Amino acid sequence: MKKKLVLIDGNSIAYRAFFALPLLNNEKGVYTNAVYGFATMLFKILENEKPTHILVAFDAGKTTFRHKTYTEYKGGRQKTPPELSEQFYFIREMLDAFNISRYEIENYEADDIIGTVSKQAAKEGYEVNVFSGDKDLLQLVSDKITISLTRKGITDIDTYNPEFLHEKYGISAEQIIDMKALMGDNSDNIPGVPGVGEKTALKLLKQFGTVENIYESIEEVSGKKLKEKLQDNHELAVMSKDLVTIFCDTPIDFSLDSISYSGYDAKKVSALFKDLDFKSLLSRIEGEGTEEPDADIEELEFERLTEVKDEALHSPAALMVEVMDENYHNADIQGIAIVNEKGKFYVPTDVALSSEPFREWAANEDKKKWVFDAKSAVVSLGWKEVPLEGVDFDLVIASYLLNPSESNHDISAIAARQGKNLVQSDEVVYGKGAKRKVPEEDVLSAHLVNKAYAIYELKDKLEEELRENNQYELFYELEMPLTLVLGKMETTGVKVDLKRLEKMGKDLNKKLQQIEKEIYELAGTEFNINSPKQLGEVLFDKLGLPVIKKTKTGYSTSADVLEKLESKHEIISKILHYRQLGKLNSTYIEGLLKVIYRDTNKIHTRFQQALTQTGRLSSTDPNLQNIPIRLEEGKKIREAFIPSEKDWLIFAADYSQIELRVLAHIADDDNLVEAFRNDQDIHTKTAMNVFGVEADEVTGNMRRHAKAVNFGIVYGISDFGLSQSLGITRKEAGQFIDRYLESFPGVKQYMDDIVQHAKQEGFVSTLMHRRRYLPEINSRNFNQRSFAERTAMNTPIQGTAADIIKKAMVEMAERLETEGLQARMLLQVHDELIFEAPEEEIEDLKRIVPEVMENAIELKVPLKVDYSYGSTWYDAK
Repeated sequence: MKKKLVLIDGNSIAYRAFFALPLLNNEKGVYTNAVYGFATMLFKILENEKPTHILVAFDAGKTTFRHKTYTEYKGGRQKTPPELSEQFYFIREMLDAFNISRYEIENYEADDIIGTVSKQAAKEGYEVNVFSGDKDLLQLVSDKITISLTRKGITDIDTYNPEFLHEKYGISAEQIIDMKALMGDNSDNIPGVPGVGEKTALKLLKQFGTVENIYESIEEVSGKKLKEKLQDNHELAVMSKDLVTIFCDTPIDFSLDSISYSGYDAKKVSALFKDLDFKSLLSRIEGEGTEEPDADIEELEFERLTEVKDEALHSPAALMVEVMDENYHNADIQGIAIVNEKGKFYVPTDVALSSEPFREWAANEDKKKWVFDAKSAVVSLGWKEVPLEGVDFDLVIASYLLNPSESNHDISAIAARQGKNLVQSDEVVYGKGAKRKVPEEDVLSAHLVNKAYAIYELKDKLEEELRENNQYELFYELEMPLTLVLGKMETTGVKVDLKRLEKMGKDLNKKLQQIEKEIYELAGTEFNINSPKQLGEVLFDKLGLPVIKKTKTGYSTSADVLEKLESKHEIISKILHYRQLGKLNSTYIEGLLKVIYRDTNKIHTRFQQALTQTGRLSSTDPNLQNIPIRLEEGKKIREAFIPSEKDWLIFAADYSQIELRVLAHIADDDNLVEAFRNDQDIHTKTAMNVFGVEADEVTGNMRRHAKAVNFGIVYGISDFGLSQSLGITRKEAGQFIDRYLESFPGVKQYMDDIVQHAKQEGFVSTLMHRRRYLPEINSRNFNQRSFAERTAMNTPIQGTAADIIKKAMVEMAERLETEGLQARMLLQVHDELIFEAPEEEIEDLKRIVPEVMENAIELKVPLKVDYSYGSTWYDAK
């Protein structure tokens, strides 16, 4: 079998991916665009190349042996954006999951490793392909070594063999060194011969062959000025050639056999991709299989009940209500298990639901139940008209508070983290994907009893850990009552005006047709606007617009490309608007129509309570927190959300700048505290401090910049991130952040102090003691450490803001009940609560809602709530 070696320039591909893709981050706030791009390219390489051996080479540090020759080597490079630096840790973790060898060595660059390994492999008969974005590597091209260079982005690649290299440049691989020596390289700060570019360098090399030959025949060089440039910079040319020459005798300490490749670990890759939220890449993973059943799990003796007996209804009891469907609304209940001090019982669903004693026990608040997922149990039984009260413990929520970074809160995983092997995972019992199914009843019943037993056994242990972490109150006074409030909100649902939503879809389609017609008129032809190939031909061939980026299949027509061309032709803004409306129609109008319960015209979203590390709630099936409101057409989708009763109104209340107010409290910064206490516009105040002007001198642009840095500080923004959001240089952005921190010294002190606290304790906390663990905070690896430091700064702020609105929700639910109001809480959208109420109760809500929300917690600055109301959600804004 022919041996095929793939070598990847890790730093180069990571940089290309980072700058080719928009800044992405997962639910945990980890930046992921470089990792995603790298993973995409990795799949492509593995599929196309099918290597027998593979290695990814990285630069080990900033200093190499070349700095001894020229101290300014690579001196002009901008500092790596921290948003990219942090991702190298995950790229390395991903390579390990892929079983791909990686290597770096002090004092040498990735190029030197690649040069050494490629030459050695070529001698031993390997076919070698190198992937990079660095043209320096073209000097390695030979009959056995090809170089695949990314052009723009990560998918547009030119593959160089000796023939293509000669066709492209008219020179040999060895002469690439001479070409770079003459023309220099700004990215590596290699001087070359000032005034000599690629064209001149190639002309000289075609005539003389090498740098040395040029100087030996200097009198034959045509052109007085060129000759003078060469003579005046002889030493620079020689030094530059030395700098650009890849060192192919790097002291590597591994053999080619050790970098053989036999495939990736599907489970590890899948787990990592799930953690990074790479849903689109999960489908590309092959051969995950399912786990083998664990033979060590104890077979429990239990009773299978044909009628519910008194012993099963003894409390407290662990109650397992099994719903296989992730969306538990109106889902089938597969079975019920109960474990208490009297015994272990399996109750078939039909037996339980038809049993009056079971229904009475379920609805009895005094009969305490410990469950796996309270919201799922309450809602799924509620749909079967069985109220579930007395829920006293939720295993998922407890596990989530103790292990917020864990993505797997399956009962078997929770038990395993406690060192107990109590139950098989659901994947083992039910299978996964297309093979997922309900097993035979004897297997199902045993599995559910094991689950209930695990809850029963784990409750005290997790409760003890919550006490040790000072999180007992957070669990019992905030998260447990909240999960029941959320269950009620989900069951209540939100009514949708079906006809209005359908009309919006028709109107959007008409608008799309009109824009389509205008695009055709501007283009002078009809074509498929949604086809990148056809669109590219119209824009760049027919209309002659400047080409920004090319892909393997033609011209790039991505959003970032079109935005750069917007000023060049009227058609571009039409195309961008067409795309926005198209997405609005398909994702939101059509998407919402699919999930409306047609008997009630309601939508029942699910609130994810155990997902984000900051404590924020998220919404799914559908995501009602993400309805786009920047476009007026998107905002108007909220017109379709209406009260569920006649003569009722929608009431919306949201916290004003809650995270900045939390920052003012935690940082105890005098300027911030004073501004909020005096009810000043915080962005104007920031602009005044940073720009050194009076309030009436603050321009709109100054305020916009101040607003970006105010919110950016909360999210740990860097100079790179701020420069991207404001369209300014990194230097300007850095200066702006420095001036901000000088103006608010308390914020700077808080940032320093919280990082030190995290280094000592290993975690940071919100005001209500929600923790986020940061194991990388003391890492020697800069990238891991810098991500942890940024997280340490922003988690207490974001997490406390999340805790505050959760507390407000719990207290609002209690207040509505004690006041005897009919009003219902429907949704939580970030810092906003949405209610529906009879028109005569609006005055009550205007009094009660701000009172509860503003007094949910006492801070050094006042919390402020704005409210509005109307006949639709749109009108309540």
